[in-house]
Order: sequence, then C-alpha cells, then structure tokens
Amino acid sequence: MRHYLLSAAAVLALSVPATAKDTPEDIAAAALAAAPVWDGHNDVPIQLRSRFGNVINEFDFADTLDTGTTDNKAMHTDLARLRQGKVGAQFWSVYVSASLPEAEAVQATIEQIDVTRRLVANNPKTLQLALTAADVEAAMKAGRVASLMGMEGGQSIGSSLAVLRQMYALGARYMTLTHSKTLSWADSATDAPKHDGLNGFGLDVVREMNRIGMLVDLSHVSEAAMHDALDVARAPVIFSHSGARAINGHSRNVPDGVLARLRDNGGVIMVVGLPGYLSEEARLWSAARQAEDARLKAMFQGQPDAVSAKLATWDEANPMPLATVGDMADHIEHVRKVAGIDHIGIGGDYDGMPTGPVGMEDVSGYPALFVELARRGYSKGDLEKIASRNVMRALREAEAYAKSQTGAAPIEYRVGEPRDKQG
Repeated sequence: MRHYLLSAAAVLALSVPATAKDTPEDIAAAALAAAPVWDGHNDVPIQLRSRFGNVINEFDFADTLDTGTTDNKAMHTDLARLRQGKVGAQFWSVYVSASLPEAEAVQATIEQIDVTRRLVANNPKTLQLALTAADVEAAMKAGRVASLMGMEGGQSIGSSLAVLRQMYALGARYMTLTHSKTLSWADSATDAPKHDGLNGFGLDVVREMNRIGMLVDLSHVSEAAMHDALDVARAPVIFSHSGARAINGHSRNVPDGVLARLRDNGGVIMVVGLPGYLSEEARLWSAARQAEDARLKAMFQGQPDAVSAKLATWDEANPMPLATVGDMADHIEHVRKVAGIDHIGIGGDYDGMPTGPVGMEDVSGYPALFVELARRGYSKGDLEKIASRNVMRALREAEAYAKSQTGAAPIEYRVGEPRDKQG
C-alpha cells in the first residue's frame, strides 16, 4: 500500500505544472507596475534654455534622440524613454546658474517655471502638472507622468522669504538650499563655508518652507548645513539627487551621521545616477585629471594648444573608469543599512550630466536598476518603496504639517534688512 501511495503521488506531481519562482525581472516589473518611478531630479528645463532659448512651441518631446550636435550629445529624456523607464512622476529641476546675481536668478527661475509648465501643457496626453501628492496619485492612475517642479539653489529666491512663498504659488514644490556656491545664508558642499552650516536666515528659510509645505532639499549643501536643517525641520527633508559618502567620498554625497538622522525625520535620499558620485574610482580619476590639467597649465603657461595636446595624451593613457548599475545599487544597499528601506528613492540627474552609469545611460534604464536590486534579494514591496512610495509618503507628511500650521503667520523680514544674522 505504501508503495502504491508513493507511486500515485509521483504521478500526481508529474501531472501538475511546476510553478517557477519569480525571476528578478518578474519582481522588478511587478513592482514598477504597482509603483512607477518617482524621480527626484531631471534637468530637461535647463536643456530647453541652453539649446533652444526656451522657444519650444515646435519642440518635439516625443523623441529627442536627434538633438545631438557637434557640441552637445543628444538629450537623455523624452516621452518615449520615460515610458520605457517606467517613470510615473518627475521632479523637473528649474535650475539656473548659481553664478547669476540674485535679481537675475529670480527672473531666470520664473522663466524656467514658465517653460516647464508650457512643456507639460504641450504634451497633455503624457504629462500632467502635479502640485500635491494627490495630484501625483491621480496622474499615475491616468497613465500620465506627474510633473512637479523643484528649484535647485537658494539663489532662486534672492534672499527673500516673500519670493520663496511666491515661487511656491507658481508651483515649485522643493528647493535645494544651495547649488555649487555658498550663499549669504547657507554653505554649499563644494564651496568655502562661511556660516558653519546655516545662519539665522537660513534656519528661517527651512522653517518657512515647512510652514508652506515645500520640501527642503539638502543635496548640494554642506554637512553642517544638513545637520542644521534637520535640527529645525518639522517635516521630512529630501536629498533630490545624492549618493552615500561611505561608498564614494565626494562632498556632494551624504555622510552616515546624516543618513542615520533620516529615520527620525522621515526624510528620503533619492540616490543619484551621476557616475562621478557613484564610483570611487571615477572620483579619484577626476581628481587626478584635474591635478594633471593644473600641472600642465603651470608648466606651459601661455601655450593652450600644448596643454590641450598633452592632456589628450594623458586621457588616452588613463581612460575614465566606468560606473555601472551595480555601483548605484551599492549606494542603495548602504543607505538601506544605515537609514532603512523607508528612506530611499531615486534621483537620476539626467540631462544634467554627460551620461548615466553603464546600463542606465538615459531615463529608459531605470528597470535595469530594479532588476539588479531584485537579484540582491529586494522584495516587490521593497522595490515599490524605493520607486515612489517613500517619496509619496514624505510629501504627504510635508503637506500634513503645512495644514497643521494654517493659523501660523508667515515669517517676516523688513525690506532691506540684512540676511546674514546668526541664529
């Protein structure tokens, strides 16, 4: 009888199709179908300014592969590749140069908000303006790319909380406190510090952003400024496009001491795709090339052709190391270890860099990253959080805090009052 039962069981097993374990590709595809990518930083607006002078009535955003010239590579972003990349929401950066005088920076930022809103309006079947988390959810459900705007650098508000509030009214939903230069109220990660972080006005900028519901973005700011902002923030902060400094030592990346604080703050680091911030070998190569360039200029003063020729020879002998999808996944792994799975997002920086990592050269490549993470054991739920659920939660919490402050008066400064006071 026992032999008969075993034989029957064997026959039954052969008659039932085996269920294969989901592949990493299956897991990633299911996650991105449920929670499309919400990318933290894309520089298409500055490309529209630099390439076309913001004249876009005839601009075809459906396919930008033909935008390459002898001076510029083709753009990284278009509607077709956003679809391929499973992008469901995008923070478009309304960046303007940190070198502009403040009044010019304010005007240029308004022009960039205008061109971004016009780009969205020109493509209503694919893009949809979003001003709230609910708007993002609605656009995703409609199959459109929710389009939000973020200012990159406090130069965009001209040291004025009044301008900050009006930028919010125009649609800006985050502001990176600095870009590449230290301001009169905030230290940049890549410039000489003046305030040991944020001064009193800088702290008020964070408070006022919290009050109105604008996300505080700490990419590009100094480590001291990160800590100062977290000290006064009452809503989640974001890093719209940054990596982990423990993996790549660039000052633009986030140290572990700050990552650990995201647990209590509820904030999200949206991991960047810029190769020089991902690969430590690429960072060291860049530093060595800059040193060689400086050496050649010192040795061959007044001979630019000789400098160029010799630097080209150096480049040929020392090719730049390539960053990969695996390098980007390494940053995500580290953030998960220090901050936790609830504090990770994606901030590509496409159209603001020469190329993304190998396998993710443009916005179509996001699925490759999620397949890599699935190979490393990330669950569908984990991937959904990284793709968009974490930043959705952070924005909802920022909106909830702003709603709780409905009766709070705006922070005021007398016109002409210096903005360099200390806290």
